[in-house]
Amino acid sequence: MRIIPTQIHGVVDYLVGILLIAAPWVFGFAADGAETWVPVILGAGTIVYSLMTNYELGVLGVVPMPMHLALDAVAGIFLALSPWLFGFAEFVWVPHVVVGVLEIGAAAMTQTVPTRTPGGRAGAPI
Repeated sequence: MRIIPTQIHGVVDYLVGILLIAAPWVFGFAADGAETWVPVILGAGTIVYSLMTNYELGVLGVVPMPMHLALDAVAGIFLALSPWLFGFAEFVWVPHVVVGVLEIGAAAMTQTVPTRTPGGRAGAPI
């Protein structure tokens, strides 16, 4: 059931991107290894592909919304598994898993057609 409008998803994209970049220092797990850089890189990537997405809060409008949601799901899976993939689960894993699972859920519940595209042009009806 896709109940999250793309405009709300866009706001969440930018907030999650910023949260991921700041999380290692805000939550005290910055040890300059994968536990730090996986969320930072994924957060920066989220902001970049959000700016490129064809939805209300995108700028370039070149990434279709279904592709954006697929990127969100893959990033969420990678983030959630990263503590075990990179061997830092004994140090920290909860923030990676929680945000990763929330990303997967948001991708699964977001509508695939924006009501407006970048620049305010009307999109296809939902």
